[in-house]
Amino acid sequence: MPAFAPLRTHRDLLANLTLRELRGKYKRSALGWAWSLLNPLATMLIFTVVFRFILRVPVPVGDPSDLQVFAFFLLCGLLPWNFLASGLAGGMGSLIGNANLIKKVYFPRALLVGASTGALGIALIIELSVLVVALLIVGNMVLPWLPVVVVFVGLQTLFVFGVAMLLAVVAVYFRDMEHLMSIVLQLWFYATPIIYPISEARDALSDQPTLRWLYEANPMTRFLSIYRDLLYNVRGPKLSDVVAVVAATAVSLVVGSFVFWKLEPRLAEEL
Repeated sequence: MPAFAPLRTHRDLLANLTLRELRGKYKRSALGWAWSLLNPLATMLIFTVVFRFILRVPVPVGDPSDLQVFAFFLLCGLLPWNFLASGLAGGMGSLIGNANLIKKVYFPRALLVGASTGALGIALIIELSVLVVALLIVGNMVLPWLPVVVVFVGLQTLFVFGVAMLLAVVAVYFRDMEHLMSIVLQLWFYATPIIYPISEARDALSDQPTLRWLYEANPMTRFLSIYRDLLYNVRGPKLSDVVAVVAATAVSLVVGSFVFWKLEPRLAEEL
């Protein structure tokens, strides 16, 4: 995986680029990093009103936690999804946004994508930390599962990084990719059990085996199932989900790295 190797050999540069991303994320805003908490909270309130009280989406009972709170159920899926959407959007623009830097000096371009993804991964950890505190207050003893949560945050970061590498280098050659991905993300959002229980989708697709297989093959469906098992249900993830996300992450890194390595040599010319 030639495009992935620079993350190991240029760790100091990656750290500095990541810090630059973190410092510039909310630069000159009055609330600063508080926006990383306010944005998902505002989305949670809107979705709670619409889907819980107007459309009356059923709230699953945590097993064995017995927790039945739509806001917590939603956040366990919404925070990882926001990381994916922001990571792909940020990674896709990381090369184009740093065109002047790429033209001036050579360095492994994959570091720009890695810094963008890493900064958002740190933001996800902060947001999940606040969620963990709230879950502890209502009685969900998630502390024993926190190391496992961190492992899957790292795994999702690698998954997002692999897809972001692919999108970033393709976007340089095909500038319509940004507009295309906005449509893809909308479809992907509703094809993922973020605002509704996965059992509802499985029941609806019970007589459509092909569509159900495609739904189950969605990597974010498996990631969200794992996060909800660990944080909402307070139990270990299913082995099938673990195998699925590990396989999806491996494919993401291999394909993203290969395409990036093939197209990287002409980036400066295209930019």
